[in-house]
Amino acid sequence: MTDDVLAVHGGTPLQGQIRVRGAKNLVSKAMVAALLGETPSTLYDVPRIRDVEVVRGLLGLHGVKVSDGVDDGELVMDPTNVESASTDEINVHAGSSRIPILFCGPLLHRLGHAFIPDLGGCHIGPRPIDFHMQALREFGAVVDKTPEGMHLTAPNGLHGTKLELPYPSVGATEQVLLTAVRAEGVTELRNAAIEPEIMDLICVLQKMGAIITVHTDRVIEIQGVKKLHGYKHKPIPDRIEAASWAAAALATRGEIEVLGAQQADMMTFLNVFTNIGGEFEITDARVTRPGVTGVEGGIKFWHPGGELNAVALETDVHPGFMTDWQQPLVVALTQARGLSIMHETVYEQRLGYTEALNQMGATIQVYRDCLGGTPCRFGRRNFKHSAVIAGPSKLHAADLVIPDLRAGFSHLIAALAAEGTSRVYGVDLINRGYEDFENKLSALGAHAEYV
Repeated sequence: MTDDVLAVHGGTPLQGQIRVRGAKNLVSKAMVAALLGETPSTLYDVPRIRDVEVVRGLLGLHGVKVSDGVDDGELVMDPTNVESASTDEINVHAGSSRIPILFCGPLLHRLGHAFIPDLGGCHIGPRPIDFHMQALREFGAVVDKTPEGMHLTAPNGLHGTKLELPYPSVGATEQVLLTAVRAEGVTELRNAAIEPEIMDLICVLQKMGAIITVHTDRVIEIQGVKKLHGYKHKPIPDRIEAASWAAAALATRGEIEVLGAQQADMMTFLNVFTNIGGEFEITDARVTRPGVTGVEGGIKFWHPGGELNAVALETDVHPGFMTDWQQPLVVALTQARGLSIMHETVYEQRLGYTEALNQMGATIQVYRDCLGGTPCRFGRRNFKHSAVIAGPSKLHAADLVIPDLRAGFSHLIAALAAEGTSRVYGVDLINRGYEDFENKLSALGAHAEYV
Protein backbone atom coordinates (compact mmCIF):
# COMPACT_ATOMS: atom_id res chain seq x y z
CA MET A 1 0.00 0.00 0.00
CA THR A 2 1.18 3.56 -0.76
CA ASP A 3 -0.07 6.96 0.37
CA ASP A 4 0.16 8.27 -3.18
CA VAL A 5 -2.22 5.98 -5.13
CA LEU A 6 -5.93 6.16 -4.40
CA ALA A 7 -8.48 3.66 -5.67
CA VAL A 8 -11.72 5.57 -6.22
CA HIS A 9 -14.97 3.67 -6.67
CA GLY A 10 -17.15 6.10 -8.59
CA GLY A 11 -20.83 6.45 -9.40
CA THR A 12 -22.05 7.42 -5.92
CA PRO A 13 -23.49 10.91 -5.30
CA LEU A 14 -21.50 12.81 -2.66
CA GLN A 15 -23.73 13.83 0.23
CA GLY A 16 -22.95 15.37 3.58
CA GLN A 17 -21.18 18.21 5.33
CA ILE A 18 -17.53 19.30 5.33
CA ARG A 19 -15.71 22.45 6.44
CA VAL A 20 -13.16 24.72 4.82
CA ARG A 21 -10.63 26.72 6.84
CA GLY A 22 -8.46 29.71 6.00
CA ALA A 23 -7.62 30.36 2.35
CA LYS A 24 -4.41 28.70 1.17
CA ASN A 25 -3.65 31.78 -0.94
CA LEU A 26 -3.83 34.05 2.11
CA VAL A 27 -2.52 31.94 4.98
CA SER A 28 0.92 31.32 3.49
CA LYS A 29 1.34 35.04 2.67
CA ALA A 30 0.20 36.12 6.12
CA MET A 31 2.83 33.77 7.57
CA VAL A 32 5.50 35.54 5.50
CA ALA A 33 4.16 38.90 6.69
CA ALA A 34 4.93 37.84 10.29
CA LEU A 35 8.62 38.29 9.39
CA LEU A 36 8.02 42.04 9.12
CA GLY A 37 6.87 42.43 12.71
CA GLU A 38 9.00 42.87 15.78
CA THR A 39 6.57 41.05 18.09
CA PRO A 40 4.79 37.68 17.72
CA SER A 41 1.83 37.17 15.38
CA THR A 42 -1.07 34.74 15.75
CA LEU A 43 -2.97 33.26 12.82
CA TYR A 44 -6.18 31.32 13.36
CA ASP A 45 -8.06 28.70 11.33
CA VAL A 46 -4.86 27.60 9.57
CA PRO A 47 -5.39 24.52 7.35
CA ARG A 48 -3.10 21.50 7.67
CA ILE A 49 -1.73 21.56 4.13
CA ARG A 50 1.70 21.14 2.56
CA ASP A 51 2.16 24.80 1.63
CA VAL A 52 1.75 25.78 5.30
CA GLU A 53 4.40 23.24 6.30
CA VAL A 54 6.81 24.60 3.64
CA VAL A 55 6.44 28.18 4.87
CA ARG A 56 6.68 27.04 8.47
CA GLY A 57 9.96 25.32 7.64
CA LEU A 58 11.33 28.38 5.84
CA LEU A 59 10.39 30.66 8.74
CA GLY A 60 12.10 28.28 11.15
CA LEU A 61 15.28 28.32 9.05
CA HIS A 62 15.33 32.10 9.42
CA GLY A 63 15.04 32.05 13.19
CA VAL A 64 11.29 32.55 13.50
CA LYS A 65 9.90 30.42 16.31
CA VAL A 66 6.69 28.83 15.00
CA SER A 67 4.45 26.96 17.42
CA ASP A 68 0.92 25.63 17.58
CA GLY A 69 -1.45 27.70 19.68
CA VAL A 70 -4.02 26.59 22.21
CA ASP A 71 -6.81 25.97 19.70
CA ASP A 72 -6.83 23.68 16.68
CA GLY A 73 -5.59 25.61 13.64
CA GLU A 74 -3.89 28.32 15.71
CA LEU A 75 -0.32 29.24 14.74
CA VAL A 76 1.98 31.56 16.70
CA MET A 77 5.04 33.05 14.98
CA ASP A 78 7.74 34.86 16.97
CA PRO A 79 10.17 36.78 14.69
CA THR A 80 12.22 38.29 17.52
CA ASN A 81 15.43 36.51 16.50
CA VAL A 82 15.39 36.59 12.70
CA GLU A 83 18.68 35.31 11.29
CA SER A 84 20.30 34.24 8.05
CA ALA A 85 19.74 30.71 6.80
CA SER A 86 22.32 28.70 4.90
CA THR A 87 21.92 28.30 1.14
CA ASP A 88 21.95 24.53 1.48
CA GLU A 89 19.14 24.55 4.04
CA ILE A 90 16.98 26.84 1.92
CA ASN A 91 17.64 24.73 -1.17
CA VAL A 92 16.00 21.78 0.57
CA HIS A 93 12.75 23.62 -0.14
CA ALA A 94 13.59 24.44 -3.75
CA GLY A 95 10.95 23.08 -6.08
CA SER A 96 8.39 22.46 -3.33
CA SER A 97 6.67 25.84 -3.42
CA ARG A 98 6.68 29.26 -5.06
CA ILE A 99 6.29 31.05 -1.72
CA PRO A 100 10.05 31.68 -1.15
CA ILE A 101 10.04 34.58 -3.64
CA LEU A 102 7.83 36.54 -1.23
CA PHE A 103 10.49 36.34 1.49
CA CYS A 104 12.63 38.86 -0.44
CA GLY A 105 11.22 42.14 0.87
CA PRO A 106 10.78 41.09 4.50
CA LEU A 107 14.30 39.58 4.66
CA LEU A 108 15.86 42.64 3.05
CA HIS A 109 14.17 44.79 5.72
CA ARG A 110 15.14 42.51 8.61
CA LEU A 111 18.61 41.32 7.52
CA GLY A 112 19.70 43.47 4.60
CA HIS A 113 20.04 40.43 2.33
CA ALA A 114 18.06 37.44 1.06
CA PHE A 115 18.58 34.24 -0.89
CA ILE A 116 15.80 32.74 -2.99
CA PRO A 117 16.16 29.19 -4.36
CA ASP A 118 14.92 27.93 -7.70
CA LEU A 119 11.14 28.10 -7.52
CA GLY A 120 8.66 25.25 -7.73
CA GLY A 121 4.89 25.16 -7.77
CA CYS A 122 2.37 23.76 -10.20
CA HIS A 123 3.41 23.39 -13.84
CA ILE A 124 0.63 25.37 -15.48
CA GLY A 125 2.76 27.94 -17.28
CA PRO A 126 6.12 29.61 -16.71
CA ARG A 127 4.84 32.22 -14.22
CA PRO A 128 7.90 34.39 -14.84
CA ILE A 129 9.33 36.09 -11.79
CA ASP A 130 10.53 39.12 -13.75
CA PHE A 131 7.63 41.16 -12.27
CA HIS A 132 9.02 40.39 -8.82
CA MET A 133 12.66 41.10 -9.58
CA GLN A 134 11.95 44.31 -11.48
CA ALA A 135 9.78 45.59 -8.63
CA LEU A 136 12.48 44.80 -6.06
CA ARG A 137 15.06 46.62 -8.19
CA GLU A 138 12.76 49.66 -8.29
CA PHE A 139 12.79 49.64 -4.49
CA GLY A 140 16.58 49.65 -4.54
CA ALA A 141 17.43 45.97 -4.28
CA VAL A 142 20.45 44.52 -6.10
CA VAL A 143 19.78 41.08 -7.60
CA ASP A 144 22.62 38.66 -8.38
CA LYS A 145 21.58 35.52 -10.24
CA THR A 146 23.54 32.33 -9.60
CA PRO A 147 22.99 28.72 -10.68
CA GLU A 148 21.43 27.80 -7.34
CA GLY A 149 19.13 30.84 -7.10
CA MET A 150 19.16 34.59 -6.51
CA HIS A 151 21.08 36.61 -3.94
CA LEU A 152 19.58 39.99 -3.06
CA THR A 153 21.04 42.91 -1.14
CA ALA A 154 19.92 46.47 -0.43
CA PRO A 155 23.12 48.48 0.12
CA ASN A 156 21.23 51.79 0.37
CA GLY A 157 18.05 50.46 1.93
CA LEU A 158 14.64 50.13 0.27
CA HIS A 159 12.75 53.24 -0.87
CA GLY A 160 9.20 53.85 -2.03
CA THR A 161 8.61 54.03 -5.75
CA LYS A 162 5.97 54.23 -8.47
CA LEU A 163 5.15 50.94 -10.18
CA GLU A 164 2.70 49.77 -12.81
CA LEU A 165 2.29 46.07 -13.44
CA PRO A 166 1.86 44.99 -17.08
CA TYR A 167 -0.71 42.46 -15.79
CA PRO A 168 -2.54 42.48 -12.42
CA SER A 169 -0.47 39.61 -11.04
CA VAL A 170 -1.43 38.39 -7.57
CA GLY A 171 2.12 37.33 -6.73
CA ALA A 172 3.68 40.59 -7.90
CA THR A 173 1.10 42.62 -5.97
CA GLU A 174 1.90 40.63 -2.82
CA GLN A 175 5.59 41.23 -3.40
CA VAL A 176 5.08 44.98 -3.62
CA LEU A 177 2.89 45.08 -0.51
CA LEU A 178 5.32 43.04 1.60
CA THR A 179 8.23 45.22 0.47
CA ALA A 180 6.63 48.67 0.45
CA VAL A 181 5.22 48.65 3.98
CA ARG A 182 8.65 49.22 5.54
CA ALA A 183 10.32 51.00 2.62
CA GLU A 184 11.20 54.65 3.15
CA GLY A 185 8.64 56.96 1.54
CA VAL A 186 5.47 56.33 -0.44
CA THR A 187 4.86 53.58 -2.99
CA GLU A 188 2.17 53.76 -5.65
CA LEU A 189 1.19 50.53 -7.38
CA ARG A 190 -0.97 50.70 -10.50
CA ASN A 191 -2.78 47.80 -12.19
CA ALA A 192 -2.64 45.88 -8.93
CA ALA A 193 -4.45 42.63 -8.26
CA ILE A 194 -7.50 43.13 -6.01
CA GLU A 195 -8.45 39.52 -5.20
CA PRO A 196 -10.15 38.94 -1.81
CA GLU A 197 -6.92 37.29 -0.59
CA ILE A 198 -5.01 40.48 -1.48
CA MET A 199 -7.52 42.58 0.47
CA ASP A 200 -7.17 40.21 3.42
CA LEU A 201 -3.37 40.51 3.28
CA ILE A 202 -3.79 44.28 3.37
CA CYS A 203 -5.95 43.83 6.48
CA VAL A 204 -3.15 41.79 8.08
CA LEU A 205 -0.54 44.43 7.27
CA GLN A 206 -2.79 47.24 8.50
CA LYS A 207 -3.18 45.38 11.82
CA MET A 208 0.63 45.38 12.00
CA GLY A 209 0.75 49.17 11.66
CA ALA A 210 1.06 49.57 7.90
CA ILE A 211 -0.64 52.49 6.15
CA ILE A 212 -2.22 51.26 2.92
CA THR A 213 -4.90 52.96 0.82
CA VAL A 214 -6.81 51.11 -1.90
CA HIS A 215 -7.96 53.57 -4.55
CA THR A 216 -10.26 52.96 -7.49
CA ASP A 217 -8.99 51.55 -10.81
CA ARG A 218 -6.56 49.04 -9.24
CA VAL A 219 -4.34 51.66 -7.60
CA ILE A 220 -2.84 50.91 -4.18
CA GLU A 221 -0.81 53.46 -2.18
CA ILE A 222 1.50 52.35 0.62
CA GLN A 223 3.07 54.80 3.05
CA GLY A 224 6.21 53.21 4.47
CA VAL A 225 6.72 53.00 8.21
CA LYS A 226 9.86 52.31 10.24
CA LYS A 227 8.49 49.50 12.39
CA LEU A 228 5.69 46.97 12.38
CA HIS A 229 4.35 44.81 15.20
CA GLY A 230 2.66 41.44 15.27
CA TYR A 231 -0.97 40.73 14.39
CA LYS A 232 -3.87 38.48 15.36
CA HIS A 233 -5.96 37.44 12.39
CA LYS A 234 -8.56 34.96 11.22
CA PRO A 235 -8.20 34.58 7.44
CA ILE A 236 -11.01 34.55 4.92
CA PRO A 237 -12.19 31.01 4.09
CA ASP A 238 -10.81 29.16 1.09
CA ARG A 239 -13.15 30.03 -1.81
CA ILE A 240 -11.22 27.72 -4.16
CA GLU A 241 -11.77 24.66 -2.00
CA ALA A 242 -15.43 25.61 -1.46
CA ALA A 243 -16.00 25.87 -5.22
CA SER A 244 -14.18 22.56 -5.78
CA TRP A 245 -16.62 20.75 -3.49
CA ALA A 246 -19.52 22.57 -5.14
CA ALA A 247 -18.37 21.25 -8.52
CA ALA A 248 -18.07 17.77 -7.00
CA ALA A 249 -21.69 17.96 -5.85
CA LEU A 250 -22.76 18.92 -9.36
CA ALA A 251 -20.66 16.29 -11.16
CA THR A 252 -21.80 13.43 -8.91
CA ARG A 253 -25.47 14.58 -8.70
CA GLY A 254 -25.04 15.02 -4.95
CA GLU A 255 -25.50 17.56 -2.15
CA ILE A 256 -22.64 19.03 -0.13
CA GLU A 257 -22.82 21.62 2.62
CA VAL A 258 -19.54 23.54 2.87
CA LEU A 259 -19.27 25.07 6.33
CA GLY A 260 -17.15 28.21 6.44
CA ALA A 261 -17.82 29.15 2.82
CA GLN A 262 -18.86 32.78 2.38
CA GLN A 263 -21.18 34.17 -0.26
CA ALA A 264 -19.50 37.56 -0.74
CA ASP A 265 -16.24 36.22 -2.18
CA MET A 266 -18.00 33.60 -4.32
CA MET A 267 -20.66 35.68 -6.06
CA THR A 268 -19.18 35.22 -9.53
CA PHE A 269 -18.93 31.46 -9.03
CA LEU A 270 -22.46 31.23 -7.60
CA ASN A 271 -23.90 33.00 -10.65
CA VAL A 272 -22.22 30.48 -12.95
CA PHE A 273 -23.23 27.56 -10.72
CA THR A 274 -26.86 28.70 -10.98
CA ASN A 275 -26.67 29.20 -14.76
CA ILE A 276 -25.42 25.63 -15.18
CA GLY A 277 -28.44 24.39 -13.26
CA GLY A 278 -27.02 23.83 -9.81
CA GLU A 279 -28.77 25.15 -6.71
CA PHE A 280 -27.37 26.56 -3.48
CA GLU A 281 -28.53 27.85 -0.13
CA ILE A 282 -26.76 30.04 2.41
CA THR A 283 -26.94 28.09 5.66
CA ASP A 284 -26.44 28.34 9.40
CA ALA A 285 -25.73 24.83 10.66
CA ARG A 286 -25.45 23.46 14.17
CA VAL A 287 -21.98 21.94 14.47
CA THR A 288 -20.26 19.89 17.14
CA ARG A 289 -16.62 18.91 16.73
CA PRO A 290 -13.65 18.71 19.12
CA GLY A 291 -13.44 22.00 20.98
CA VAL A 292 -16.28 23.65 19.05
CA THR A 293 -20.03 23.63 19.61
CA GLY A 294 -22.37 26.18 18.09
CA VAL A 295 -23.74 27.54 14.84
CA GLU A 296 -21.55 28.04 11.78
CA GLY A 297 -22.56 29.49 8.47
CA GLY A 298 -21.81 27.99 5.10
CA ILE A 299 -23.22 27.23 1.67
CA LYS A 300 -25.10 24.09 0.64
CA PHE A 301 -24.62 23.09 -3.00
CA TRP A 302 -26.68 20.46 -4.81
CA HIS A 303 -27.72 19.00 -8.14
CA PRO A 304 -31.53 19.39 -8.32
CA GLY A 305 -32.04 16.60 -10.86
CA GLY A 306 -32.72 16.88 -14.55
CA GLU A 307 -30.26 18.16 -17.12
CA LEU A 308 -27.46 20.66 -16.60
CA ASN A 309 -27.03 23.61 -18.97
CA ALA A 310 -24.00 24.31 -21.16
CA VAL A 311 -22.34 27.70 -20.59
CA ALA A 312 -19.62 29.88 -22.11
CA LEU A 313 -17.02 31.12 -19.63
CA GLU A 314 -13.80 33.12 -19.51
CA THR A 315 -11.44 33.07 -16.56
CA ASP A 316 -10.15 36.45 -15.46
CA VAL A 317 -8.59 38.32 -12.56
CA HIS A 318 -10.94 39.36 -9.75
CA PRO A 319 -13.83 40.16 -9.92
CA GLY A 320 -13.95 37.82 -12.93
CA PHE A 321 -14.32 34.04 -12.88
CA MET A 322 -11.31 32.70 -11.01
CA THR A 323 -8.82 30.55 -12.91
CA ASP A 324 -8.66 28.06 -10.02
CA TRP A 325 -12.41 27.46 -10.35
CA GLN A 326 -12.31 26.28 -13.94
CA GLN A 327 -10.76 22.80 -13.66
CA PRO A 328 -13.29 21.37 -11.16
CA LEU A 329 -16.16 23.03 -12.99
CA VAL A 330 -15.14 21.61 -16.38
CA VAL A 331 -15.68 18.13 -14.95
CA ALA A 332 -19.26 19.12 -14.09
CA LEU A 333 -19.69 20.63 -17.57
CA THR A 334 -18.98 17.23 -19.14
CA GLN A 335 -22.42 16.34 -17.73
CA ALA A 336 -24.22 19.37 -19.22
CA ARG A 337 -26.25 19.12 -22.43
CA GLY A 338 -24.76 21.01 -25.37
CA LEU A 339 -21.47 22.75 -26.02
CA SER A 340 -19.73 24.61 -23.21
CA ILE A 341 -16.75 26.91 -23.78
CA MET A 342 -13.95 27.64 -21.32
CA HIS A 343 -11.52 30.40 -22.32
CA GLU A 344 -8.51 30.46 -19.95
CA THR A 345 -6.92 33.94 -19.89
CA VAL A 346 -4.77 33.80 -16.73
CA TYR A 347 -2.43 30.80 -17.22
CA GLU A 348 -1.51 29.69 -20.71
CA GLN A 349 -0.98 25.98 -19.98
CA ARG A 350 -3.87 25.13 -17.72
CA LEU A 351 -5.96 22.86 -19.95
CA GLY A 352 -3.60 19.87 -20.13
CA TYR A 353 -5.73 17.99 -17.59
CA THR A 354 -8.52 17.64 -20.19
CA GLU A 355 -6.62 14.81 -21.91
CA ALA A 356 -7.31 12.56 -18.91
CA LEU A 357 -11.00 13.51 -18.97
CA ASN A 358 -11.19 12.50 -22.63
CA GLN A 359 -9.67 9.12 -21.74
CA MET A 360 -12.58 8.71 -19.33
CA GLY A 361 -15.17 9.34 -22.01
CA ALA A 362 -15.48 13.12 -22.07
CA THR A 363 -15.49 15.02 -25.36
CA ILE A 364 -13.26 18.06 -24.96
CA GLN A 365 -11.33 19.83 -27.70
CA VAL A 366 -8.71 22.48 -26.96
CA TYR A 367 -7.81 25.34 -29.27
CA ARG A 368 -5.17 28.02 -29.68
CA ASP A 369 -7.82 30.58 -30.59
CA CYS A 370 -9.48 32.92 -28.12
CA LEU A 371 -13.00 31.52 -27.89
CA GLY A 372 -14.21 34.15 -25.46
CA GLY A 373 -15.80 37.52 -25.98
CA THR A 374 -12.51 39.41 -26.11
CA PRO A 375 -9.01 38.49 -27.31
CA CYS A 376 -6.58 37.77 -24.47
CA ARG A 377 -2.82 38.04 -24.09
CA PHE A 378 -2.39 34.43 -25.28
CA GLY A 379 -4.08 35.07 -28.61
CA ARG A 380 -1.89 34.54 -31.68
CA ARG A 381 0.55 32.59 -29.55
CA ASN A 382 1.07 28.86 -29.59
CA PHE A 383 -0.92 28.05 -26.44
CA LYS A 384 -3.98 25.86 -26.34
CA HIS A 385 -5.97 27.97 -23.91
CA SER A 386 -9.59 27.51 -25.00
CA ALA A 387 -11.69 24.38 -24.53
CA VAL A 388 -15.00 23.23 -25.99
CA ILE A 389 -16.80 20.63 -23.88
CA ALA A 390 -19.57 18.55 -25.49
CA GLY A 391 -22.00 16.80 -23.19
CA PRO A 392 -23.48 15.03 -21.50
CA SER A 393 -20.78 12.32 -21.47
CA LYS A 394 -20.87 9.05 -19.58
CA LEU A 395 -17.55 8.91 -17.73
CA HIS A 396 -15.84 5.58 -17.09
CA ALA A 397 -12.99 4.62 -14.77
CA ALA A 398 -9.36 5.07 -15.78
CA ASP A 399 -5.84 5.26 -14.38
CA LEU A 400 -5.07 8.93 -13.76
CA VAL A 401 -1.78 10.70 -13.01
CA ILE A 402 -2.15 14.05 -11.24
CA PRO A 403 -0.18 16.85 -12.97
CA ASP A 404 -0.83 19.76 -10.57
CA LEU A 405 -2.89 20.78 -7.56
CA ARG A 406 -6.16 22.03 -9.09
CA ALA A 407 -6.12 19.59 -11.99
CA GLY A 408 -5.52 16.86 -9.42
CA PHE A 409 -8.73 17.64 -7.58
CA SER A 410 -10.53 17.73 -10.94
CA HIS A 411 -9.24 14.23 -11.70
CA LEU A 412 -10.50 13.15 -8.30
CA ILE A 413 -13.97 14.58 -9.04
CA ALA A 414 -14.00 12.83 -12.42
CA ALA A 415 -13.12 9.52 -10.76
CA LEU A 416 -15.94 10.02 -8.25
CA ALA A 417 -18.43 10.76 -11.05
CA ALA A 418 -17.31 7.86 -13.29
CA GLU A 419 -18.63 4.33 -13.30
CA GLY A 420 -16.13 1.79 -12.02
CA THR A 421 -12.90 1.98 -10.04
CA SER A 422 -10.18 4.47 -11.02
CA ARG A 423 -6.63 4.53 -9.76
CA VAL A 424 -5.45 8.06 -9.11
CA TYR A 425 -1.66 8.41 -8.91
CA GLY A 426 0.13 11.31 -7.21
CA VAL A 427 -2.73 12.23 -4.86
CA ASP A 428 -0.17 13.48 -2.33
CA LEU A 429 0.02 16.63 -4.49
CA ILE A 430 -3.59 17.41 -3.54
CA ASN A 431 -2.41 17.84 0.06
CA ARG A 432 -0.65 21.04 -1.03
CA GLY A 433 -3.98 22.88 -1.00
CA TYR A 434 -6.81 20.63 0.22
CA GLU A 435 -6.80 19.88 3.93
CA ASP A 436 -7.67 16.36 5.04
CA PHE A 437 -9.42 15.60 1.77
CA GLU A 438 -9.42 11.84 2.38
CA ASN A 439 -11.50 12.17 5.55
CA LYS A 440 -13.74 14.72 3.87
CA LEU A 441 -14.38 12.24 1.06
CA SER A 442 -15.30 9.63 3.64
CA ALA A 443 -17.65 12.06 5.39
CA LEU A 444 -19.43 12.61 2.06
CA GLY A 445 -19.95 8.89 1.48
CA ALA A 446 -17.26 8.43 -1.15
CA HIS A 447 -15.72 5.00 -1.54
CA ALA A 448 -11.94 5.32 -1.85
CA GLU A 449 -8.87 3.71 -0.30
CA TYR A 450 -5.10 3.77 -0.75
CA VAL A 451 -3.63 0.82 -2.64
